[in-house]
This record gives sequence, structure tokens and C-alpha cells, in this order.
Amino acid sequence: MAAASNLQSEDQFLCSICLDVFTDPVSTPCGHNFCKNCINKHWNTSDRCQCPMCKEVFTTRPDLRVNTFISEMVVHSSEQQVSKPGEVPCDVCTGTKLKALKSCLVCLASYCETHLEPHLTASRLKRHQLIDPVENLEDRMCTKHDKPLELFCKTDQTCVCMLCHVLDHKMHDVVPLKDEYEGKKAELGKTEAEIQQMIQKRRLKIQEIKHSVDLSEEDADREIAEGVQVFTALKESVERGQANLINTIKEKQKTTEKRAEAFIKELEQEISELTKRRTEVEQLSRSEDQLHLLQSVQSLKAPPPTKDWTEVSVRPSYEGTVRRAVFQLEETLSKDMKKLVTAELKRVQQYAVDVTLDPDTANPCLILSEDGKQVNHGDVRKNLPDNPERFSNGVFVLGKQSFSSGRFYFEVQVKGKTKWDLGVARDSINRKGVITRRPQNGYWTIWLRNGNEYKALAGPDVSLSLKSQPQKLGVFVDYEEGLVSFYDVDAAALIYSFTGCCFTEKLLPFFNPCFNYGDKNSAPLIISPVNQAE
Repeated sequence: MAAASNLQSEDQFLCSICLDVFTDPVSTPCGHNFCKNCINKHWNTSDRCQCPMCKEVFTTRPDLRVNTFISEMVVHSSEQQVSKPGEVPCDVCTGTKLKALKSCLVCLASYCETHLEPHLTASRLKRHQLIDPVENLEDRMCTKHDKPLELFCKTDQTCVCMLCHVLDHKMHDVVPLKDEYEGKKAELGKTEAEIQQMIQKRRLKIQEIKHSVDLSEEDADREIAEGVQVFTALKESVERGQANLINTIKEKQKTTEKRAEAFIKELEQEISELTKRRTEVEQLSRSEDQLHLLQSVQSLKAPPPTKDWTEVSVRPSYEGTVRRAVFQLEETLSKDMKKLVTAELKRVQQYAVDVTLDPDTANPCLILSEDGKQVNHGDVRKNLPDNPERFSNGVFVLGKQSFSSGRFYFEVQVKGKTKWDLGVARDSINRKGVITRRPQNGYWTIWLRNGNEYKALAGPDVSLSLKSQPQKLGVFVDYEEGLVSFYDVDAAALIYSFTGCCFTEKLLPFFNPCFNYGDKNSAPLIISPVNQAE
């Protein structure tokens, strides 16, 4: 009775013309209901205007009234029962497919509430296995034995039926599908949690990167402001030096002109005196008075007192004037440069890290202090295991700490040494046999040889001209920027920078105290605590 009632209820919402759920249901005067479009089409193609159900004939086409009750019921029924995209439809329904409530693994069909009734009431059908509605039921059957896939073979990691278990998977680890389902579901839950954690980490990383961009923008603005200030000061210094040079030359020229004027005046005075004497001599030479000529000639014979002008010159020497001006400018720029480097050193010292030496990497000839802060050559090769991390030939040692992002800085005392290497190295560097220290081999280092010869091992090497011998070196690395810089800490001077480096793996501090050479180079390399520059 329930099934009949449900079927009757379903039929009430079907148009007798299109046999589908009502669309815009209307009623005829005789009380029957149709889709508005269906009944109009029927009358448009028919000779007589009559009801398709009871055949009552209307003399004129009647006015159709909207059946609001059926309209509301159809909408309500559709919302509750008609299958929507993504839902499993009933395989038995004709016309409008209603939403399936269960799927049968024996019948390989899905049923709505009405058509499921026999599986709930008939004793033969009650034994069928019902599951929540699913599509593609054929995929849930064993293609070999045509039985439901109810078991899971853990050995072969595949779903099997009862016959598969008995015939093909007899010695395998087979469990009920539900047990494996619960286990896999738990694993998926764990995987989901891990993925969610990964997502959260990446969201935090996005925030970190955005924050870094903001900080970078602030750094850029500060660097621009400082750069403009420095270059403005340098420009002013150059302009002052140029103005001073021009003034100096002009002053020299004015002095020269004054001296020339004085010399000319003095020469003109002498010319006047000489002209006067020449006139007197000329007049006397014309005299016919013998006595007068003889008496006067003695006083006119000697010329008036004059100056020896042979060595006198008024051309000034400007040689060295420009050189001295440039030298003075260089001194000014050097002072400004030291201020700039001092400020730069103070900034990089903020990234100071605690570095200690790694004994597992140390060449057997090296002696490391207990605190891992000092290293020197011991002249005797110790019997140590030749592990993969240890340098076998070069008397090198690495720091324990590795860095794969960000910035870091450390300082090393080199006082008293005549030979050393310092810098950073890639984690994957060759540590056995002959080692060539170049950036292409994973080394970014500088060295000292013969007490005063400094080089950057840049491949090719770059000779470094230093005003003073560093006693303490600072090493700064900006991983993302690809920068490795070396500083003379006491002189607050930049020694050398490797730029445009491409770092793709961990970097470690690198130390080479070199051989002792009869105690000439026996002083240790000492990792020093960082005291920020004033």
C-alpha cells in the first residue's frame, strides 16, 4: 500500500501529455491539469478543443487558470526528491529521475525511496547488500568472478571478492574492506593534517616574505637616503676642491701680475734714467769746446746704477697645483669613505652568529681548542678516522654551523700570522686530495702569503692592495643577495667582495691556518666575539 501510495503521489506531479513533471501547471474547466505549453500545443494541432483526459469538448478555447497548489507541490517535490547534478539518480524512474537513497551491490542498481520498497519488504531481496548510493556500480564487482569486491589484499594492494581470496589470494594478507577503509581513512586524516600544516607553513612563509619585502623597501629607502647624502657630500667636496683649485691659480696669477707691474715700473724708471744719460752723452759728443768735453766726460762715462735683469722672471709655476688639490680631495674622500664603511660594518655586525669549529672536518694535522674557537697546525699528523667529512690533504677545517638563507657574520683574529685562508665553502665541496679553492669549486675565500701578499681567490685571483695589515677579519654573507664580503675590523675598511654569487645549498665557515714554517706562522686563527663598531 505504501508503494502504491508513493507511486500515486508521484503520478500526481506528472503531465499526462509529456509524462514529465509539471512545468507551469494549469487547469481546464473540467478539472484536469497539464503543462501550460503542452495543452496549448495540443489544441493548436487538434481539430477540436477538447480535454485530452475526459474528452470534454469546449466550443471556444477556455481560459486556463494557473494551479498554484500543484505548482508549489511540484517545486517542493523537486527540491526534496528530483536528483540534482552530482547526485545519484534512481535507475528505475522513468521521465524525471528521482534521487536514489540506496544502491544494491547484487542488482547493480540504485533506487529512490519508492523503488527501494521491495528491498525493504520482500524476504528474497532483504538479503541483498545495500550501500549508500554510488555511480558506476559495475566497478564494484569483480570482473573475473562477478562477485562484490568485499575484501582488500594488503599483499597486492588491491580490492578482491570472496572467490579471489579463496582461489588467487589464499596465502595473502586479506582483510575486510571496512577494516582497510578505516585504516586508510585514518592515514588520509593524518595526510590531510600534514597537508594542512604544510599549507599553514606556506601561508606563514608568504606573510614572512611580504614582511621581508616591506623591510626591504624600508632598507631601500634608507640606503637611497644615505646614498644621496653621501654622494651629495662627495659632490660638494669635489666642487669645493675645484673652487679652491681655481682660486689658488687665480691668486697666483694676480700675484704674478702685481710682480710684473712692479718690475715694469722699475724698468721704466731705469729706462728714463738711461734715456736722460744718453741725451747728456749725445749733447757732449757734439760739443766743440775741448776743455768742457774733457772736464765733463769723466762724470758721464759710467752709466747710472741699474739692476741685472738677466735672471728675473715673472712666469709662475703651476706644476703640482692640480695634483696637490686632488691629493687633498682624496684625503677628504678617504675620511668620508671610512665613515661610510664604519656605518656599513656596524650594520653587518648585527648579523653576528656564534661559530665553532667542527672537529669531524679538521685535517689530522690541526689542533683545535676545547671550546672550538681556535685552530693551528700541530706539525704531527694524528691517527684519526678518515670519515667523508674530513679534509685529507689540505690543512682545512669547517665551522659546525651551516647557513642556507638570510645573512650571517663572524670575525676571526689573524694577528701574528704570515699565512692563512678564510671565507666560506659549499657543503658539497671536495674534501679529499688536491683542492683548488675557487668559487666554481664551492669556495669563496681570501688569503695571506709571505706576510704581506693578499689575494682574493676569485678564479682568476685578484691581488689586494691594503693600507695596513689586518689583525682581525670580518666575514659577511648575504645568501639571497649572493654576496660575500671581507672587512678589516680595526681599520673599518672593506677588503674585498664576491658579488653575483648563486648559492643553492648550505654554506659553512672555512678556515686554513696553514703550516707553522718553523714557528713563523704558529699563531692560531681565533674566532672572536663580535664587538660592534662605535
